[in-house]
Amino acid sequence: MNEHSLVTLGQHLQALRKAQGLSLSQLANAAGIAKSNLCRLEQGNGNPTLDTIWRLAVQLNVPFGTLVAPISVPLGEDGVQVQLIDQGKDAPQVDAYWMRCAPHTLRHAEAHTPGTQERLTLISGYLEAGPEGATLSLAPGDSVTFPADQPHLYRTQAAEATLLLTITYGLEGTRS
Repeated sequence: MNEHSLVTLGQHLQALRKAQGLSLSQLANAAGIAKSNLCRLEQGNGNPTLDTIWRLAVQLNVPFGTLVAPISVPLGEDGVQVQLIDQGKDAPQVDAYWMRCAPHTLRHAEAHTPGTQERLTLISGYLEAGPEGATLSLAPGDSVTFPADQPHLYRTQAAEATLLLTITYGLEGTRS
């Protein structure tokens, strides 16, 4: 992530935290990250992982897309890039993302808020995705919907995979 995006994310994160009356310590403890790391992130320093951003969004009780909405560049790590395309305004909350996974990528994703589902439509390449222990193989044009409130994964083989990812949050797990 570039410097401008880190500063933007940090400012937005701090505003969301303060709007909920949470201290740095409270949010850091709830998200399972060091207070010093959260402080650096809010100051626009550091390089947060996708899992860290997810944990912060969950603890702030906002969709991932709400936390990253001000950022106009893809977020990425370890061969995975994700960029918010659009975010719904209705209930349930629905976020749409573009996602690219590099060749030979294995991405384990933590469980999202209760009731959350993901729908993937593969654009190019080949991808194995779904809840751990119950993944499906996708070819271009294939779609799959699965519960994302449990650990899940994305795995590519020799070619990169590009997909559209739609996340529908459980009604009890989000607010706008």
